[in-house]
Amino acid sequence: MADRDGYIPGVPCWIDTSQPDPAGAAEFYSGLFGWEVEDVMPPDAPGSYFMARLRGRDVAAISSAQDGRAAWQTYVCVDRADDAAARVRDAGGQVLTEPFDVMDAGRMAVFADPEGAAFAVWEAGRHRGAAVVNEPGSLNFNGLATRDPERAADFYGAVFGWKLVGEMWQLPGYADHLEENDPGVRARMREMGAPDGFEDVVATLAPLAGDAPAHWAVTFAVADADETVAAAQRLGGSVLAGPLDAPWVRMATIADPAGASFVASQFVPESR
Repeated sequence: MADRDGYIPGVPCWIDTSQPDPAGAAEFYSGLFGWEVEDVMPPDAPGSYFMARLRGRDVAAISSAQDGRAAWQTYVCVDRADDAAARVRDAGGQVLTEPFDVMDAGRMAVFADPEGAAFAVWEAGRHRGAAVVNEPGSLNFNGLATRDPERAADFYGAVFGWKLVGEMWQLPGYADHLEENDPGVRARMREMGAPDGFEDVVATLAPLAGDAPAHWAVTFAVADADETVAAAQRLGGSVLAGPLDAPWVRMATIADPAGASFVASQFVPESR
C-alpha cells in the first residue's frame, strides 16, 4: 500500500526532521528523494516547517530545530494524545513535551521511553499522517535501537499494545486493517516470501552496542541504494555504513549535512 489515508492507533504514521538550517535541509532531501517542498508556516513565523511531498501527497516534513540539533523523529498514531501521556507515565517513560494542539492539523506530544529513546504521538485532525509510504523517497520503516529489548517490550506493549516477536514489533490485528483497505495484501506478502505474522509488523528492533544512546531511526525506500549513496555524497551528506546486503534489501546508513542519520533501503527479491 503506497497511498494511505489515515492510520489506526498504534501504527507509526509520520516523520519529521528538526534542522538548524531547514531551507538547506529541504534542498538536500529534495535533491536526494525528489521531494516537492513547501514552507507551510506563516511569513511572520519564527521558524519553518517544510512539508515534503511526492505526487502532491505528504511524505515527511523538515522543521526548524529549537535546540540546534538535527534528528529525525517518529510519530505513532493514537486516539488521544493525553491518554497516551498517561500510559507513558504509568509504564515508566517520560513526557518531554506535554500534549498540545498543532492548529487544526492535530494534537501531539513528545515522550522518552525508559531507556531515553525519544518519540512522538499524533492525534490526527486535518493532517492524517504520511499519504505515501513504501515507494522510493518515502517512509519504509521505523526502528528502535535498544540495549534492553525486554524492558522495551513491556513499555511499548503497555503504551501501544505492541508485541515483540524476534526483532519485529507487531500490532495484533493490523493485518486485518490492511486487508480491509487493500484486499489481497496478505497473499502478496506470502508470494514475496514474507514470514508468518509479517503483516502485523509496525516497526523493527535493533540490538544496540557501543556508546550510542537508545533511539528511534527512520528508513526510506529507494530504487537503488548505491545511486542514493552517491547522490547523498554529491549533495553534502556522508555515508555512515554500507551499502550492504541483508535479507530482502540492500541498504546504507546516511547522515545529512547537519548530521541527522537515516537508512536508505532498496528492496531486492533475494539476498545477493
